[in-house]
Amino acid sequence: MSLPLSNEPAPLSSLLKSVSTDSHESLDKRIMSLSPFSSRERYALFVRTQARLHQAASPWFQNKTLQSWLPGLGERDRLTAVLHDCSDLGITASEQVEDALAAAQIDINDTYTALGWIYTVEGSNLGAAFLLKIARTQLGLSETFGARHLAGHDDGRGLHWRRFREDLDAISLTDTQRNLAQEGALAAFHFVRENVELLMSGKAP
Repeated sequence: MSLPLSNEPAPLSSLLKSVSTDSHESLDKRIMSLSPFSSRERYALFVRTQARLHQAASPWFQNKTLQSWLPGLGERDRLTAVLHDCSDLGITASEQVEDALAAAQIDINDTYTALGWIYTVEGSNLGAAFLLKIARTQLGLSETFGARHLAGHDDGRGLHWRRFREDLDAISLTDTQRNLAQEGALAAFHFVRENVELLMSGKAP
C-alpha cells in the first residue's frame, strides 16, 4: 500500500542545495582549474574573490531580523578573517578598495534573498577543510596566517553546519519568500563565478 503524499514543502536547506548544486560543482571545478594553490600570488587572487563575497554578504550577518531567525549568526561572519588574510598576503590597499567597491555593487534587497546569500557563504566553510589542508601543505599558510577564513569552528565544521541548517529550516516562509531565497543563493554563486573569472583568469565570464 502506498503512503499518502505529504503536502509539507521540502526543508529550505534541501531546496537551496538542490537548486545550487550545479552552480556549486561548476564553480569548484573552475576555481581548481585555475591553480589557486600553485603560488601565494595565485592564492591571493582566490582570497580576493572571497573578500568580495564576504563584504557583499557581511551586513546581513549583522541584521537583527536574521539574527533572531538564526541564533549566533553574527559570530559566523568571516569578513574580518578574510581581510586579515588579505593583509597577510600583501594584497595592496588599492586592491582592497577595488574589492570593496565590487562588493558594494551588490544590492540585496530583502531578508529572504539574504538567506540565500548566507546559505552560500556558510556552506563554503563546510568544504574549506580540504582547501585549508592544501594551503597548509603547499603554501605554508595556516588558520593564523593567510588562511584564517578557511578555519573551522571550535565545535567542528559538521556540527556547526548542522545547527545552522536546522535553524534555517525552522524559519516559516511563504512560497514567494522561498523563491527569493533560491534567487539569492544562485546570485551569490554567480557573483563568485564572475569575480573568479575577472581576478583569476583575467577575463569577464
